[in-house]
Amino acid sequence: MLTVAVLLAMGAVLTWIGPSRADLRLRALMSSHDEVAWWSGVRLAKFVRRTDRARRAAEWRRASIELCQGIVAELSTGRTPGEALARAASCLDPPDPAVLRPVVAIARDGGDVATALERAAPDQGGEGLVRLAACWRVGLTVGGGLAALIERLGGSLREAEAHRAEVSAQLAGPRSTARLLAGLPALGLLLAAGLGLRPLEFLFGSPAGFACLAVGVLLDIAGVWWTNRLAARAQQAD
Repeated sequence: MLTVAVLLAMGAVLTWIGPSRADLRLRALMSSHDEVAWWSGVRLAKFVRRTDRARRAAEWRRASIELCQGIVAELSTGRTPGEALARAASCLDPPDPAVLRPVVAIARDGGDVATALERAAPDQGGEGLVRLAACWRVGLTVGGGLAALIERLGGSLREAEAHRAEVSAQLAGPRSTARLLAGLPALGLLLAAGLGLRPLEFLFGSPAGFACLAVGVLLDIAGVWWTNRLAARAQQAD
């Protein structure tokens, strides 16, 4: 019974990510024992990478907000835009400090800061830096008003981050419910065994029972996968 419960939980987590075509081709070349170990390791590695990318994107969004606040504060003291950006960036603690070093160097030398910001912006979480580059280019082209533009940008970034956090909190309920429902079949097996019904003998001892077990596991995995897919789409639409 415990083994069945563990298999149900592992299946729900691993299927959430889903194998790629390359993975399936490699799996066909491996033995069954090595196949299971390899596939589980690949799924876990992909899940860890996806979680790490999401964490770094959130950190970059927070760093962009802090950068905007720092630039506005430095500009209010009478510093030039390049000096304000350099000093604000030096006080940040981004996920990868080396990314902003070229931007700081160009800002101190009076170069094209907007282009440097666009090049430094990461693919995930770098929207704030791209929008800051646009504000920088418009402010310097029009002349004046750069502090007001960046202050307004910082406010919009804070509102977007707060809305993103609210959506994530609202989606936590459906995800938790899906995980709970995924574990209910295992609980049902334990209750049936406690009542002396011997569910494992039926599930593994007859073709009908094994068919019920296979269908149940597939439906359980499909439910968890579909719930997480809907939640991911809701976050992407945000």
